[in-house]
Amino acid sequence: MVGVFEVGAVPFNPDGWGPPDSTTPTTPTTPTTTTLPLHVPFAPFSRSENLGRIADFTRSFPSSNANPSNRPSSTKPGAANSSDTPFDFSLDLDAFPLANHDDDSSFRLVDAKPPPRPKFGPKWRFNQHRPQLPQRRDEEVEARKREAEKERARRDRLYNLNRSNQNQTRREAAIFKSSVDIQPEWNMLDQIPFSTFSKLSFSVPEPEDLLLCGALEYYDRSFDRITPKNERRLERFKNRNFFKVTTTDDPVIRRLANEDKATVFATDTILATLMCAPRSVYSWDIVIQRVGNKLFFDKRDGSQLDLLSVHETSQEPLPEAKDDINSAYSLSVEAAYINQNFSQQVLVRDGNKVSFDEPNPFANEGDEVASVAYRYRRWKLDNDMYLVARCEVQSVVEVNKQKSFLTLNALNEFDPKYSGVDWRQKLESQRGAVLATELKNNANKLAKWTAQALLASADLMKLGYVSRVHPRDHFNHVILAVVGYKPRDFASQINLNTANMWGIVKSIVDLCMKLNEGKYVLVKDPSKPQVRIYEVPADAFENDYVEEPLPEEEQVQPLTEDAEDGEANGTTNDVEDKEIEAQT
Repeated sequence: MVGVFEVGAVPFNPDGWGPPDSTTPTTPTTPTTTTLPLHVPFAPFSRSENLGRIADFTRSFPSSNANPSNRPSSTKPGAANSSDTPFDFSLDLDAFPLANHDDDSSFRLVDAKPPPRPKFGPKWRFNQHRPQLPQRRDEEVEARKREAEKERARRDRLYNLNRSNQNQTRREAAIFKSSVDIQPEWNMLDQIPFSTFSKLSFSVPEPEDLLLCGALEYYDRSFDRITPKNERRLERFKNRNFFKVTTTDDPVIRRLANEDKATVFATDTILATLMCAPRSVYSWDIVIQRVGNKLFFDKRDGSQLDLLSVHETSQEPLPEAKDDINSAYSLSVEAAYINQNFSQQVLVRDGNKVSFDEPNPFANEGDEVASVAYRYRRWKLDNDMYLVARCEVQSVVEVNKQKSFLTLNALNEFDPKYSGVDWRQKLESQRGAVLATELKNNANKLAKWTAQALLASADLMKLGYVSRVHPRDHFNHVILAVVGYKPRDFASQINLNTANMWGIVKSIVDLCMKLNEGKYVLVKDPSKPQVRIYEVPADAFENDYVEEPLPEEEQVQPLTEDAEDGEANGTTNDVEDKEIEAQT
């Protein structure tokens, strides 16, 4: 007869997991029985407790007598020899979390391996030894890697080559045309590389003032408080006359030459161009006349020296089309127009002027003349050689009951995408960054302004920041800020060495004094950092002869809004008086 397998009663535990410790008797006479299997200890736990190990066959079993006082012992039925089984955790504190509730750090996982590190963490990215990552080393994969490296190197090489070609093409296109047409009958006498200018040095004593002419208006200090948030509209002064007279047409210089006051004669614009020649990129030219034992440095009518270069030393490409409002020529015309209007707007126009020895030598009676004073100064170059130059200052300010001379110039912003710095956002918070960008893009122009201020011994040079109302509107402008600098401090800031500047002038004067009597032209090479000296006929630049790239009929186009607004560059060249009127 086959025996019957009895399962028996399965008790229900409503208080936790696993069987209850004991079953409740159904009748008072029924004894309490345990449900735990024999020789298998069981530790009660609830759902909120940490679940530890079920069995550990790798542990070293202590002797049955070991029962430290600080460890709980098992008193459950059938657990007398439980310390000799892998199921006994009675001596482990981590098996009884309720007995040591404060020390939860002893909880351990069954798997004691460290957690895997993330594959894309910073340690994995920069770890040079990654043995855990599988690497295929077959020949096909290695060959593909080598081909990819070669292709990447080839693309980088082509990209760098294209960039260098673009920059070179843009710069050559910007200065390809010489400022004066070199005629075949001209005889080149010498060429001087700019590298030789950097080694020159010459110290001159303090100059003496021979004569002061003109009248100055006072500077309006309220413009020092202008910010981009309270900008001012740039006004137009079409009734005031500006004069850009060359050396030999100056009546005062002619008088001083007849009196043998000096041997060399020039203007501050011409001297500044020579002094800052190594920083120039665009082509320029200076006419040199040797008359007897005297030397005259002149500029041609309609010369590039009458305009102001913009982004001359920048590496960003400018449009090559001459009629584009952002081309090099259009921007130089716009800069000259802005500079003249700015120099008159920042003055106190109440009729109060500071007059000097003589009136303006170029103005006719009854003309409204711009605020300017001419200082005819003399420097000693050698024991028997003196240089006289006409220097300009535009305004005067009273400081501690003493009058100080000022020069007024304006930097112009035409489109922030070319410079990379938006003046309206950066002028207040990062003015140094804006100036550093302008020093990089307009190194030659700022150096020439500083040299002119040093030649005139101006006490202060004011730089205005003028921007277009809209990047595509080159007629209307606003003044965003005006900053003042001391010329000597600013010269040291831009690394302009006074001794080197005079060394360049002295070397060119010595070279020209060795020439025979006649007319010569000093031309900056349009594509190389060097200057050339040509011997030209005596009537080379007379009879209204104007060289490219500044034809007289094109000077009136870029800034003309209508027929009544006058000429484009704000200047007109009168043959008799060389008078340049600021008209807009």
